[in-house]
Amino acid sequence: VQLQASGGGSVQPGGTLRLSCTASGFSLGDYAVAWFRRAPGKEREAVSCIDDSDGYSQYFYADSVKGRFTLSRDNAKNTAILEMRSLKPEDTAVYYCNSLVGSRSYWGQGTLVTVSS
Repeated sequence: VQLQASGGGSVQPGGTLRLSCTASGFSLGDYAVAWFRRAPGKEREAVSCIDDSDGYSQYFYADSVKGRFTLSRDNAKNTAILEMRSLKPEDTAVYYCNSLVGSRSYWGQGTLVTVSS
C-alpha cells in the first residue's frame, strides 16, 4: 500500500501546475484524500481534502488557496489530482498527499513546487 505524488516543478507567478496522487494496493476512491504542504521555515498546513465516504463529496480548501486550487478524483487511474492555478510565490512548498485507510495514515513522498519569477 502506497501513495505516489508527482507533478511538482518550477513555474512563474500566475502559472498552473497539476499534482497527482496515485495509490497502489488500495482503491483511493473509497477513502478521503488530502493534500498538505510545508513551506520553508513553516509548519505543515492542510491545503485541500475530499471526503465522499458518506456518499456525497465534501471538499475543504484552505482560505489561502480557495478559488485557485481544485481537487478532483480520477478513479479509473486510482488518482487524486490537485490543479493549482494563479500560483503565487507563497505557494512554494513541498506538497504531500495523504489518505486515511482504516486506522492507518498513508503519505506520498512529497513533490516540490517552486513559484518564482
